[in-house]
Amino acid sequence: MDSERTAPVPTRRRLLQGAALATVPYALLSGTRAAAQARAVDYPSAEWQPASASNYSRSNRPTSYPLDYVVIHVTQETYADTLSIFRDPEKQVSAQYVVRSSDGHVAQCVREADIAWHAGNWDYNTRSIGIEHEGWVDRPEYFTDALYEQSARLTAAICTAYGIPKDRTHIIAHHEVPGSDHTDPGPFWDWTRYIRLVNFA
Repeated sequence: MDSERTAPVPTRRRLLQGAALATVPYALLSGTRAAAQARAVDYPSAEWQPASASNYSRSNRPTSYPLDYVVIHVTQETYADTLSIFRDPEKQVSAQYVVRSSDGHVAQCVREADIAWHAGNWDYNTRSIGIEHEGWVDRPEYFTDALYEQSARLTAAICTAYGIPKDRTHIIAHHEVPGSDHTDPGPFWDWTRYIRLVNFA
């Protein structure tokens, strides 16, 4: 009769080596994800929340089109619902950024090099960055200090990156886009305060 072969008993050292090796791929994967997230956003403070590829046009701006404007929007939706709309391929709408009311948190949904569908005017879409702000045009309580301050920092960074003047000729309301039928950001948006914050950011 053959004698039974006993399996080797793992030593503490082998167990530790195995555990260390098992964590390496996860650590590498986590690092890869973090690196991909960092590369995905153009504005370092933003969180990547990608819009559906059906809701914007791929491009290579500012090589393909010059960037001349920042267009200021108000969502008429909650922050979460806006991100959901941008992810829905049936909606045919997006913006580069969404700013949350409560704390000014910034999500990036479309790369700055690509053309978001936000202005309702193709020429302006090609030459602008769209920033949506959580809230409603008739509810000024959504325009918090945090929202103004974080949005102004974002706008200042965009203007600096592309040489866009930090003034009301180049930082415009959605309703100022030719052909627009929108009213945002509405009468309660404090333009004097906002442009001052942009210039001091």
